[in-house]
Amino acid sequence: MEVISWIIGLLLSWYVWLPVVLILGYLTYRNYRRIDAVKAIESTLLILEIPKANDKSEMAAEQLFASLHGILRDKEELKINGGIQEHLSFEIASVNGQIRFYVWVPKTLQSFIEGQIYAQYPTVQIHEADEDYVAHERNHSVTYTGEIIPTDSEFLPIKTFQNFEVDPLAGITGTLAKLESTGEEVWVQVLVRPIPDTWHKSTDNWINGLRGGGSPLGFLTDGKGFDAKWFFGLLEVLWKPPEAGSGGDAKPKELSERTKTRISEAEKKATKLGYQVKIRIAFLGESTINAKQRMQAIVGTFKQYNSTNLNGFKLSGASFKSEDLAKYRSRLFIDRGYILNIEEVASVFHLPHTNVETPNIVWASTKTAEPPAKLPVITGNSAIDENISAFGLTNFRGINHQFGMLRYDRSRHMYIIGQTGAGKSGTLSLLALSDIFHGQGYAIIDPHGDFAIDNMKFIPASRVKDVVYFNPADTAFPLGFNPLEAPDPSMKSNISSEVIGVLKRMFGESWGPRLEYILRYTILALLDRPETTMLDITRMLTDKKFRKETLTYCTDTVVLQFWNIEFASWTDKFQAEAIAPVLNKVGAFTANPVIRNIIGQPKSTFNIRQMMDEGKILIVNLSKGLIGEDNAGILGSFLVTKIQLAAMSRSDIPDIKDRRPFYLYVDEFQNFATDSFATILSEARKYGLNLTVANQYISQMNETVRDAVFGNVGTMITFRVSADDAPILVKQFEPQFEANDLLQMANRNFVINMVIGGEKTPAFSARTLELPPPQTDNSAYIIEHTRKNYSRRREDVEKEISDAIQPPANLQKNPPKSVAQQQQWPVNAQSQTVTPQQQTTPHIQKPATAPPLSAQNTPEQGSQHSHQQPDQQHGSAQQAQQPPALNPDGTPVKKKRTRSRKKKNPANGTPAGEGQQPQASAAPQQQQSSLHVAPTNNQAQSVAAVPQHNSVTPQQQPASAPIQHAKPQSQHDPTKVSVPHTPPQTAQRSATTPRQHIQSPKESHTQPTPKQQPQDDGVLRLR
Repeated sequence: MEVISWIIGLLLSWYVWLPVVLILGYLTYRNYRRIDAVKAIESTLLILEIPKANDKSEMAAEQLFASLHGILRDKEELKINGGIQEHLSFEIASVNGQIRFYVWVPKTLQSFIEGQIYAQYPTVQIHEADEDYVAHERNHSVTYTGEIIPTDSEFLPIKTFQNFEVDPLAGITGTLAKLESTGEEVWVQVLVRPIPDTWHKSTDNWINGLRGGGSPLGFLTDGKGFDAKWFFGLLEVLWKPPEAGSGGDAKPKELSERTKTRISEAEKKATKLGYQVKIRIAFLGESTINAKQRMQAIVGTFKQYNSTNLNGFKLSGASFKSEDLAKYRSRLFIDRGYILNIEEVASVFHLPHTNVETPNIVWASTKTAEPPAKLPVITGNSAIDENISAFGLTNFRGINHQFGMLRYDRSRHMYIIGQTGAGKSGTLSLLALSDIFHGQGYAIIDPHGDFAIDNMKFIPASRVKDVVYFNPADTAFPLGFNPLEAPDPSMKSNISSEVIGVLKRMFGESWGPRLEYILRYTILALLDRPETTMLDITRMLTDKKFRKETLTYCTDTVVLQFWNIEFASWTDKFQAEAIAPVLNKVGAFTANPVIRNIIGQPKSTFNIRQMMDEGKILIVNLSKGLIGEDNAGILGSFLVTKIQLAAMSRSDIPDIKDRRPFYLYVDEFQNFATDSFATILSEARKYGLNLTVANQYISQMNETVRDAVFGNVGTMITFRVSADDAPILVKQFEPQFEANDLLQMANRNFVINMVIGGEKTPAFSARTLELPPPQTDNSAYIIEHTRKNYSRRREDVEKEISDAIQPPANLQKNPPKSVAQQQQWPVNAQSQTVTPQQQTTPHIQKPATAPPLSAQNTPEQGSQHSHQQPDQQHGSAQQAQQPPALNPDGTPVKKKRTRSRKKKNPANGTPAGEGQQPQASAAPQQQQSSLHVAPTNNQAQSVAAVPQHNSVTPQQQPASAPIQHAKPQSQHDPTKVSVPHTPPQTAQRSATTPRQHIQSPKESHTQPTPKQQPQDDGVLRLR
């Protein structure tokens, strides 16, 4: 009864409750104050991405948490800071099927935290999250939260990584990987706050309690400045009732093995730095059943840390209330949580390494390396920045500096390689943008069109008149570009070699030495001819007259010897076989009207050398989708060659410093690179031509070009590449990077081996700058300016080309009419016309006019024929001509050439045709005539001729009207045409020699003369 009375009296005593009320009130006030202070702290969420090849184990994480313990504030700092000790939050979250690692830090500690993480994980990539994943609005119908707490006293340790054979993190991430990719999320939050080592004393008090010699409530003290020690001491005195009798010292308790183990492990835990810890778990989904299953699974992964007779984890405070999710989102850590030392914290949270093969972990896709100390960085000082072409942003350990290349170093050229969409064109655009605003001249050759069009949008109004926009797809206004134009005679051999190199690259599979041999001499001869074009190559080989005229301009004895001696000695068959491949290759692109209207203009409408010297802009849009891949390739190759030759012509400027820099950008340059590209890379720098070229993979280049690129390019940039290219390219970036690093880079991330101040520097990583939006789009004005000043109307160009390659009008043959269009036949012999009495065969239209004898024969003349017409005249003494065989379309069937041996004239014993008026340039080809030649007694049935025109009188008919001989007829034919009597002065022709032309001297002045045998018309025909 005394004891009960004592307890009741104690409970009713005011001096007992008053301190309790005061303490609880103070603690409540302090908690609210801390909440407000924590909410006021500016914080940031960092994303941690580690390469999959990370070999840093949990020991590195333990060292990390040991170093992070340095954020602990002492008593004086806590007084200044309002008693608030900052905490950190290490988090693992599975969102949208991706597992990421985060660390939430106060903004004031960000730099320190990042530095400590980098110190332990050198390859980790840290960047601020654009949006906090917990703040993203979600429409999940179920939220399930809970906390992980110890199963026993906080002074007892959990199972740590030292006792695991498999990384314990793999169990946690493996559970997160099994979530439904859409609609389910799991967040794991580990809040940590460092505490001073005074917690070791609390451990000692707890151990003493186990041994029976200490206070069982001593572990409640946390060792901080004000820890209510006096209060708990008072409670201890009040708790222990007065004992009767005296006593002496109590004997120590005998400890069990279990207790001894617990004491030993607690003492071991207390040897390391400690943190107050709170672990929260949140599930978001659509099903309550799934929520419980997922929570049970994730809690199960934490039970792997449970140790027999020691400590472990269990779930506490599970709730479906959405208000509890706010605790996770706010990351508040107001209460004291429970104590884990740095080894235990590292076991729960560390970055994955090579032993973790869980799918869906977002690994670092790009390895980073430190940039050189003398990197040209954008400072904001225009005097310095104008000499830098900015294009990149450093990304090593979160340090982001805008940088670029010195213009002096760009003369060593730049090569960019990477898969499609990786960022090559963006880099080219950034470099060209720098040239625009710093008043530099440049040229763009783009086989896709996007780079060219986008770049044109950035050109300000002040530079619009500097631009030439070369777009072959603009067929209504073609620009003139003549690859054979040679303003400097000394460059002719270079032009010849480069043009042949372009054609060889385009047709390499079927290229041969004889083709190249003939083509070389063809181009060398044409280069001496004024206003020659690529269209003249075929004329040089097929038109003897044109060839002869061209050679009158040539002064090179070697070239003349080839054409006048070697080529002329070839037989027609051999010539045809030799030039056929050339005609086939050259005609492949000259036949295209789009290309023909460009390269067929004798004068280029823009001067590349002048543009280079004056700092102008040339934008070439060679979109394959608009003009075709082959046409784009050959035009681009000719342009690159022309730019190279224009640069080399700057040798007439003595001082290299006076050669104004000109920048050439070539995307997908393998489409335009010839074997002479090595010369450009090695020699162009001397002439102020600075190249920046890009392509997708190495095998696109032939061996010669590849060796030139890797041997002479100063700066090399690599975006993500293929597995075939990585082992080759990594040699340029060792030892900072390995082949695998080049395979996993994200878009716009690159590795660069850079020349700075003329010296090579170690490779480093970076990211391309964002391309700003264009301020004013002047594209339409640029196109109009180009049409007005550098283009010509298509009609004018086509007429000029047609006039250049077509014969004069008087030598052109009118197209023959069909048989059905023939309306009448000649009517009588007296007027030199013939009227058929019975029409038994189709009518045949005859040419409108006959060329004079003095006119030079042409291919058209050689193919003209006077078509005979049938006539039936029974009982006539004269013999008629048999009509020729006809094709289905009404045209006469051409007869094969046959050689006939001359026979003597049976009348006088002389050879047939002897003593007749000779004909100029007679050729061994059988001709048809439109005049009738009367047979003599010895030529009773030799020939019949039809007049050339059905309405031409002898006075009107030209003196040089051709004649045609028909085969002799041996019997009467109802289709024969009657022939009037011919004067005796008319030359005779033997019936056995139908191909001999005969003419009397008198008729050569008064009557139409027989048509000449065609001269060599200069046109080589392929049979």
